[in-house]
Amino acid sequence: MKKPNIILINCDDLGYGDLNCYGSEHNKTPYLDKMASEGIRFTDFYMASPVCSPSRGAMMTGCYPPRIGFGSFDTPCPVLTAGSGLGLNPKETTIASLLKKTGYATKLVGKWHCGDQPEFLPTRHGFDEYYGLPYSNDMGRQNGRTNNPPPLPLLLNEEVIQEQPDLSALTERYVEQCVSFIRNNRNSPFFLYFAHMHVHRPIYAPQSFLEESENGRYGAGVAQVDWSTGVIFSELKKLGIDDDTLVVFTSDNGSRASGEGGSNAPLRGTKRTTWEGGMRVPCIMRWPGHIEAGQTCSEIVSSMDFYATFANLTGVSVPDDRITDSLDISSLLLEKNKRSPRDTFFYYYKNDLEAVRHDEWKLHIRKHGEKTIELYNLKEDISETKNIYNEHPDIVKKLETLLQSARNDTGDEALGIKGANCRPPGIVKNPRALTEYNPEHPYFQAMYDLRDSG
Repeated sequence: MKKPNIILINCDDLGYGDLNCYGSEHNKTPYLDKMASEGIRFTDFYMASPVCSPSRGAMMTGCYPPRIGFGSFDTPCPVLTAGSGLGLNPKETTIASLLKKTGYATKLVGKWHCGDQPEFLPTRHGFDEYYGLPYSNDMGRQNGRTNNPPPLPLLLNEEVIQEQPDLSALTERYVEQCVSFIRNNRNSPFFLYFAHMHVHRPIYAPQSFLEESENGRYGAGVAQVDWSTGVIFSELKKLGIDDDTLVVFTSDNGSRASGEGGSNAPLRGTKRTTWEGGMRVPCIMRWPGHIEAGQTCSEIVSSMDFYATFANLTGVSVPDDRITDSLDISSLLLEKNKRSPRDTFFYYYKNDLEAVRHDEWKLHIRKHGEKTIELYNLKEDISETKNIYNEHPDIVKKLETLLQSARNDTGDEALGIKGANCRPPGIVKNPRALTEYNPEHPYFQAMYDLRDSG
């Protein structure tokens, strides 16, 4: 089999119920709906964290966040902040590093959020090229905010090329970068990781999308994500490489669902929770001629599984000098009605083990530091409304055994248990922010309104 091009599209805070093909009645997503009709749509797909830095680090390395030192970052904030001395350890091997070994051209466009110091940037983790914001778009300056952080840095590889870019124009700039990379590498295998700004707050979208939206700024952001996906598919077809390209679409965690238009329906919970709504997200894969069109898969799958799956599809071996949590799901893509190699998934918030799913059963033991005992059958009760803990003692016992195995392996800080197989994050001394605010700089003499519109 010819090595496929791989395009991984990752949104920011897009919820389970935000696409038409996942039940949304408020957002317009015709290109993503078409992608689902031409590929496979996963209903039980999980990110490894309900917040972005741990989620992205886990996806890139195929590991639960605590295994790579990405459970927490010694601050109240559960994600990496601007100028932090922590980041993805340079000793880790990312998806990009793996594919680069087998001759792939690699590029990241968009949000990285695995460390902004030079040692942690994408170009030090297997990406030939990088263009984007190294962290969330709310971590720049905003009018009306006290204790404003440094301006947002837009990076080209490792150089800041603009401070506080116009966010309403940024997605179009990202799409230009993606199209240029695809064109430049049309004759050889490539890996493009497109990490959207949308729909993280503050939400800025071009006026044309705002005027068409039936769901305010949020709907405009979702529509621009959909539009950008359509542009990429159009380019692949124009270049004659559509059938040679596996495209994966997903989101880094669930929606905030805080009244601005996002939805995790019918799931319970939001971003920053280990209810299903915090970690179960949309995932669509399309590869004409290889993935049969129109499939819906209810097997348990995780973003961590991209690591082993992409490695298998491209003929590269995963490292054997470290433990990962990635499982090869290529059989789910290439054959119908196959079972997933993953039947168990652990829900971590920071370094606390809060729940486990095995087959259709999910046991909650903690929520943000508070003990709880709740059992749900997710096949019968996707919204986690009926606690049936007292009705299934044998199931509870089995799930508790699985929880203990996870504690021994990757730890459980709430119980003071250090995992036997965890690795440290990257650490640099004397970290520095990439930018400094200078009110005399021309960027800020005519700075557009940065109040949170999200």
